[in-house]
Amino acid sequence: MEEALIRTFEGESIKQADVNVIYVDDVKIQEINKEYLNHDRTTDVITFSLKDNEEKDSIIDGEIYISTDTARKQAAEYKVSFTDEILRLAVHGGLHLCGSEDDNDKKRAFMHELETKYIR
Repeated sequence: MEEALIRTFEGESIKQADVNVIYVDDVKIQEINKEYLNHDRTTDVITFSLKDNEEKDSIIDGEIYISTDTARKQAAEYKVSFTDEILRLAVHGGLHLCGSEDDNDKKRAFMHELETKYIR
């Protein structure tokens, strides 16, 4: 996973990254989602930038929370290994920390292309 995140950050012109990947269950990620994002539901990955400055620049300090429960379900749904799904979610979270968004179909498709690029 570390290699894929390094490829992601290098590919997105990030010069320095301090990122923690934290694995949680669906209960915990729903609590985080509700408390910080006002969404009372589970999700697969949530990222938080720990920098005061929210502008995109070449330094990242952040956290990536991955629900292993959701990752396991999605791995079965997408017919990939659990490890591959965790890797995809970590890269997805890394891309969010780099400033990528997935709030519409076009952006979501572009992020998926980037995930595939950095995973391989």
